Amino acid sequence: MKRVILLADANSFFASCHIAEQPELQGKEVIVAGDPERRTGIVLAASYPAKAVGIKTGMALWEAKRLCPDAFFFKPDYSLYVEYSTRILKIMRDFTDLVEPFSIDEAFMDLTGVIHLFGTPLEIAIRIKERIRNEVGIMCSIGIGPNKLIAKMAAGLQKPNGLTILKTVEDYRKAFYDKPVRELFGIGPRYERHLHRFNIHTIGDLASFPVEILKKRWGKNGEMLWYCAQGIDHSPVTPTSLDTSKSIGQQRTLPRDLRGFEKIKVVILELSEMVSRRVRQGGYVGRTVFLTLRDTQFNCLSRAMTMREYTDLPDDIYQTACRLLSKHWNESWPTRLVGVTFSNLVKKEHQQFDLFGWEERQEKMVKACDAIRDRFGESAIFRGISLTEDSLKYGR
Repeated sequence: MKRVILLADANSFFASCHIAEQPELQGKEVIVAGDPERRTGIVLAASYPAKAVGIKTGMALWEAKRLCPDAFFFKPDYSLYVEYSTRILKIMRDFTDLVEPFSIDEAFMDLTGVIHLFGTPLEIAIRIKERIRNEVGIMCSIGIGPNKLIAKMAAGLQKPNGLTILKTVEDYRKAFYDKPVRELFGIGPRYERHLHRFNIHTIGDLASFPVEILKKRWGKNGEMLWYCAQGIDHSPVTPTSLDTSKSIGQQRTLPRDLRGFEKIKVVILELSEMVSRRVRQGGYVGRTVFLTLRDTQFNCLSRAMTMREYTDLPDDIYQTACRLLSKHWNESWPTRLVGVTFSNLVKKEHQQFDLFGWEERQEKMVKACDAIRDRFGESAIFRGISLTEDSLKYGR
């Protein structure tokens, strides 16, 4: 049976969530940006009226204020965005269980088996758009195609609030072969520069280029790019795609440069707490800790260490990260960014406690802390070190 795949893409999602919370902002310039005092002062999202006056993602906040001084500015609120994303996914799952989140503002649906229940793909798409607009308060663009790649590409053709159906691979080729190769999903500026050296400037150029040369230059990635250019994609819509995490991490750009291991360790401890909590929420344990550090010259170092036993405890992650810090970083270097990532994850099925009960006590403590945070919020309980000036959360 020929597949029918739909991609729903929420338009200007972060900004749209704030507008949905405050409907009086509809039609106004709304900009979501970080805090310039914490070196995150760039635009993350903008409403379409703001984009019309030149606001772009990644633009410095000061520049956005100069271009659009009367705009409504919001700091990012990720808990709000997750809530709205969840509401959109719930609507989509009313039509089929085959819903695969692709990002916080995009999700695929496989409509192949439900068309006889809800009507044509066009009718289903219209119903989904209307429900998202009426029940969530957000516009979305929808693309429909015979595979995930084509649905994704189709969704980008008409924004905002668009609806594009490309029924066949031939429809895709007519729509995209003349477009710049950069518009192909998966092509960034680096690949674009390399492809230009091969005289590949359009998606059609890439589709007609000998695949053997691409494979020789980039291996499987080169072959995959060629298939994408052709409009060929056999990947299924997988509802459980996010059930298995390869890694869980947190990183932060620091509000000021830190020198000295004791100061950096405060940040590492707080990041280890965040990472371990997410690991436990997912029901995982892991073994490998990655520590990422960046100095004021944007030189970046990332090192990993694998522990002997699986764990989900913050102190285990923290102590391993501190060993990496002492081994690979110079204490006198100014540190601008710190990141902690935990990988080699597996589902937690059993636990082996140590002979003297230290791990059992730690396990009881983190469970108690998790229960408090689940009920009263993340800031309801924290370590005393988070009251110091070097803390990410509570320092001044």
